[in-house]
Amino acid sequence: MGRIIAIVPVLCLLLASQVFAQQSYVGRWDVYGGYTRIMQPSINLAENGFNLQTGMRLTTWLTAGFDYSVATGRNILEPDMLVPSVQQLLGAQLGHLAAAGLLPAGYTVAVPVNTKTQSFQIGPDFPIRHFESVTFFVRPNLGAMQIVATPRPTDAITTGIVSQLAPAGKKIDWTYFYGFGGGLEFNVNHHFALRFSADFAHDQLFNDLLKEGNTIRFAVGPAFQFGKNVAGR
Repeated sequence: MGRIIAIVPVLCLLLASQVFAQQSYVGRWDVYGGYTRIMQPSINLAENGFNLQTGMRLTTWLTAGFDYSVATGRNILEPDMLVPSVQQLLGAQLGHLAAAGLLPAGYTVAVPVNTKTQSFQIGPDFPIRHFESVTFFVRPNLGAMQIVATPRPTDAITTGIVSQLAPAGKKIDWTYFYGFGGGLEFNVNHHFALRFSADFAHDQLFNDLLKEGNTIRFAVGPAFQFGKNVAGR
């Protein structure tokens, strides 16, 4: 029993040395690709897609990187998601239809919309490499986003509304975003890791129609590092 008690502290020290030891290899180049989920709560939109990240390690604590995401989804566009001026215009049109007896009782506007979002970002990551098995990182978010929205009206009334808001049958918008993000990697070995990340950004898509909102992105997938050892060991 005494031998077991003596061995336990030794095992704890060995495990701790593995967890808290700094990383001996930091590759110059980093490539990641994985699943992403992009959400815009203000318009009840959730999209699923792919996230690509590439980076060049300038030092062990600074990475210059490029980030690209593409995702598709579907939501239901409702009047309270629109800017006040469009809400007033829509209310006036529905009032005219009601006065003419052309609006069914209890009718509400709800338009299904198919979406495709792409985001592009260049900037720094700041990794924390004090642990051999886990790497934490934080980063600022500043980039551009494109969204393509294709309305799918379901009746004559919403078809008429869509023809005014999106005469071409779809709307395409570019906007900038800013925010912050971070995550962690579980280092499988010197070259492979499993990365988890989360990002928060403020933006305003379709500012002629929609209110300001925020975008939240989650991503998970494998990461691969290679090249010269920046750690110099």
